[in-house]
Amino acid sequence: MASKSDAVERAEAYYDSGAADAFYQTIWGGQDIHIGLYRDDSEPIADASRRTVETMATLLVGIDATTRILDLGAGYGGSARFLAERFGCRVTCLNLSETQNDLNRKLTADAGLTDLVSVVYGDFENIPEPDDSFDIVWSQDAILHSGNRTRVLDEVRRVLVSGGQFIFTDPMQSENCPDGVLQPILDRIQLSTLGSFGFYRDELGACGFEETKTEDLTNQLRMHYWRVGQALKDRYDEAVALSGQTYVDNMIKGLQHWVDGADRGYLAWGIMDYRLPA
Repeated sequence: MASKSDAVERAEAYYDSGAADAFYQTIWGGQDIHIGLYRDDSEPIADASRRTVETMATLLVGIDATTRILDLGAGYGGSARFLAERFGCRVTCLNLSETQNDLNRKLTADAGLTDLVSVVYGDFENIPEPDDSFDIVWSQDAILHSGNRTRVLDEVRRVLVSGGQFIFTDPMQSENCPDGVLQPILDRIQLSTLGSFGFYRDELGACGFEETKTEDLTNQLRMHYWRVGQALKDRYDEAVALSGQTYVDNMIKGLQHWVDGADRGYLAWGIMDYRLPA
């Protein structure tokens, strides 16, 4: 396997930690650990997070039992199981946290989906799959963790067949974000940059992709980080018992940075749908 970037190694160590694993399982959303689509500010995080999966699934083209999907940064595999159960398709979960992968394998076995869902350890800068292996690449709020997002997109292009679809979300900065204002967020997640709608449009265009649909849903990013922060405060003692006070207090501060960044117009998030020419 090719060497991992520093950003990928940091992400792996973080998501493998017991404190983070407990937080994401109990507070963030359980099987679906990504930004949700909320109907109101009291909706359960897990319900809103599952709605993101359901909404993205409506955009998939020509999906049936023969479709091969790669989920980049699959976490606990909630999206993969949803897609396999709904469409009977085969899904490969690529994920760098073996802590998450172990639970994914258990949940997948419990759901009786091991014939359709496979879990592979690896990172998206060096996808351990052959060229032209997948009809769809799917990713939710994972690519920000790369130190070389252009390489990730090149890898997506490599493993997709002609006519393939790339559908994804990612926490990003806004197009007119001033320099330096996101440093508290970047320091917290140990990154030097975030992508943007324009970055993905330009880089994917250079890879030969055609933009089918981009839906700006930045308000949902703000809602999600606020909802998670509220849940963490409401369940503070439970969270501290599971993850430790230092982790929980730092997480509450970090979540507020995301809320503040969204309120000031510095952040962006949405569903992006790109296709390769047939």
